Amino acid sequence: MRRPMPALMPVSGRRGALADLGESSIGRWVTAVLIAFAVVVASPAIGALGAPKDPVPVNDLTGGGHGGVSSAHWVNTWVSMPQLTEPHNMPPAPFTQDGLVLADATLRQTVQVSVGGRQARLRFSNAFGGAALPITKVAVALPAGGQAGVTGIEPGTSRPVTFSGRPSVTIPVGAQAVSDPLNFTLAPRSNLTVTIYLAQGQASSDITSHPGSRTSSHLLAGDHVTDQDLTGATRTDHWYFLSGVEVWSPPQTAGVVVVGDSLTDGRGSTTNGNDRWPNQLFDRLQASPSTRHIAVLNQAAGGNRVLNDGLGPNVLARLDRDLLAQSGVKWLLLFEGVNDIGTAAATAEAQEKVAADLIAAYEQIITRAHAHQIPVYGGTITPFGGNNPGYDDPEGLRENTRQAVNRWIRTGGRFDAVIDFDRAVRDPANPRQILPAYDTGDHLHFNPAGYKAIADAVPARLFLGSPTPRGLE
Repeated sequence: MRRPMPALMPVSGRRGALADLGESSIGRWVTAVLIAFAVVVASPAIGALGAPKDPVPVNDLTGGGHGGVSSAHWVNTWVSMPQLTEPHNMPPAPFTQDGLVLADATLRQTVQVSVGGRQARLRFSNAFGGAALPITKVAVALPAGGQAGVTGIEPGTSRPVTFSGRPSVTIPVGAQAVSDPLNFTLAPRSNLTVTIYLAQGQASSDITSHPGSRTSSHLLAGDHVTDQDLTGATRTDHWYFLSGVEVWSPPQTAGVVVVGDSLTDGRGSTTNGNDRWPNQLFDRLQASPSTRHIAVLNQAAGGNRVLNDGLGPNVLARLDRDLLAQSGVKWLLLFEGVNDIGTAAATAEAQEKVAADLIAAYEQIITRAHAHQIPVYGGTITPFGGNNPGYDDPEGLRENTRQAVNRWIRTGGRFDAVIDFDRAVRDPANPRQILPAYDTGDHLHFNPAGYKAIADAVPARLFLGSPTPRGLE
């Protein structure tokens, strides 16, 4: 927002304050005022001091120094899908009490960003909280050794985070809060530590989290936001409240949102290893100068479904929040549907219905994304043969549904591109099952090698240029 010009002092009678200066003095005075105003407008925001303005990009953020404020933009570099926390995923005792969570407690979390930047801001979510969320203090730092899931931070790297210039924020029920811009350099693929302190805690047993973090967080009683290490902290492998990190980026930087379930959330990947398939896709994109500006944003949750609520709201309900409300998004990659098929009854009638409903839902998702000029890439549903008891029924009715849905994904002509994950991971000798080398053992989820195969199946060319979504040419 531009600041208003300083008001000029009015002339009083025949000779006022300006008249007394003389004609040449007036010109010099006005010039000085204009120069000072221009400096104020052009100065970058000093996030550490709580300046709430968007930063003005320096030359290396404008693609050659030819742009102004509009040349650069905010882009999410990391996200986590907010969920209502189940009882067994709440913070461990004594940090959860009856109707009160994390009172007088410090929470230290690490996240791995995708693209980097020299200025950043954080998003915190109270989407599912049963009461207002009062966050007393927040700081960011580089984790000790640059590692994920550690309790320590690198000395001298801690920086306070502010909200409209204030050190604390109270987030209403259902809302989110975005921090002020912060001058803090993040390298691509680097880990970031975010430490928060809640003096009062959240007065509810309903809180917002992302249980499938595959990353360790740490809890300690008292205010230890700036401590170099949280000695004696309690470990918990979940994220709480933090839902996004954004960076101020050159105009060509953009994000691809991946909407999915546990196969994208990374069940079977390595805790603190960041080897889910979206991480491995980003690693691949980073290796090429033509795609290293692409952020990969993982909006997935274990047990999530397209049609009905499960672990987290269904895709049709969360699309606006998890796709359209994210900063700098240019593409959607949809890889979800196995839980809809697997939880529908193993009867011909139920499976015919879920196939038709899934296809209709995919069309709705495509239509809604296209309305925002976002192309949608569809991933085929991977095999689950042998997941029994579970999704694989003896008559193969759910397998028939998977094949029918995949056939529509491949040939329906509605997706802007199709990524054949099924073909990439299935066992050629038994196409109903995933390749044993990729299997965690439950015949549904993948190990890191399997996730690499999924990542490698995504063509990098899908993120080159600015394709017009199908049907909008």
